[in-house]
Amino acid sequence: MGARQLEITSRSFVEDNATGSRSTPNIPLTAPQKQRRRALVVPREHGAWGMLLIPLVTGAAIGLLTGGRVLPVLLLTTAVLALFWLRTPAESWLGTGAVRAQTAEERRHVRKFVVPLAAIALAPLIALFWRGKNLDLILLGLIASPAFAAQIYLQKLGRATRMAAEVVGAMALTVTAPAAYYVASGRLDANAWALWVVNWLFAGDQIHFVWLRIRGMRAAGWSEKLRLGWSFLAGQVFLVAALVVACRLHWLRGWAVVAFAPVLFRGCVWFATKPKPIVIRRLGQAELFHAIIFGVLLVAGFCLLR
Repeated sequence: MGARQLEITSRSFVEDNATGSRSTPNIPLTAPQKQRRRALVVPREHGAWGMLLIPLVTGAAIGLLTGGRVLPVLLLTTAVLALFWLRTPAESWLGTGAVRAQTAEERRHVRKFVVPLAAIALAPLIALFWRGKNLDLILLGLIASPAFAAQIYLQKLGRATRMAAEVVGAMALTVTAPAAYYVASGRLDANAWALWVVNWLFAGDQIHFVWLRIRGMRAAGWSEKLRLGWSFLAGQVFLVAALVVACRLHWLRGWAVVAFAPVLFRGCVWFATKPKPIVIRRLGQAELFHAIIFGVLLVAGFCLLR
């Protein structure tokens, strides 16, 4: 760009600002600016995607394998994905998220995502509720809403309650399990509530384990690991006891215990292994693998071993 052209561009930019015009020179964005724009509109909680989708897939699969309908599941999936994605740009626009739109240009960028995502979410919801169908989805939403509110409150309390906030938030995310089962089968029965419980328990175990791995990355021996992870170990024991009691009382079937076996084994093995450097990406991949195995075992146990 020559000196004369640069002068004209700069003068135009100054005049636009002085007159209130929103036009800006076509200057390529830097790498940090691109990352910030992405953070304004793309959900950052990668683990939350798994907590949202694995329950949805398991609930839908079990509902479909017991004679359910495909179209309502597709409509619900579209609405759920759009609403989950919508939360990030909406929070950026309203200024309630971790990354906030600060300039007029950033707010315009965020609005470009808010409006289409809202429309994409609204259309399948209208189809699901058409002529008074699937109204029990509203009940599930009302039950999950306090969990979202509690998560926001716990997040504001600081780092000490961050893990608790994630566990409470997982309760709301895993509502996709009974929702998918309900729209597929047309029934909001004991199976739907059981799917919600086991998916939430699994998500809570994963959250606790990831926090333990991060805190205990330099734990040198059994005693230090036990000092850092006694609450996780107690949670493992409580989880097994809760599943056994639920099966004995016929609230759950034996398949629930089978689906939890891999993560229970993984959690106990950590206390006996030697310390090694932690790679967050590999840890996330390993937990995604465990989530997929959990989903497969849950569906197989529910539909094939009944």
